[in-house]
Amino acid sequence: MKEGLYIGQSKQMTVEVKEEMVAQFNGEVIHPVYSTASMVYHMEWVSRQLLIPYLEQDEEGMGAAVSVEHIAPSGVGTTIHLEATVIEVSKRELLTKVYVTNEHGRIGKGKVKQVVLPKEVIQEKVRIATK
Repeated sequence: MKEGLYIGQSKQMTVEVKEEMVAQFNGEVIHPVYSTASMVYHMEWVSRQLLIPYLEQDEEGMGAAVSVEHIAPSGVGTTIHLEATVIEVSKRELLTKVYVTNEHGRIGKGKVKQVVLPKEVIQEKVRIATK
């Protein structure tokens, strides 16, 4: 990983809650609000945006762990703001804390861990996993 990524560095992202982001299983809507699965996806995505500029050409990041607390609901059409901040960084790992808010306040928080590996290692892991 390239030098320059530092503790305290942050990235923001804004998302509008869409119908496909609501809590549902097998096509059945359980609650017509922003799902935990969608929140995890967006937490990983905003955290990845911190990592991308620091990857070497032969490296790639992979999600390794996510912890999340889904605190409050947010309906379709609402705007979600995410902010990921670096709390730990090394040559092979990045850990971010992520806060998720809407117009009413915090709706989620958590941590996202990514590992940095050579692309060949990841390709081999994928090859083995898809046999």
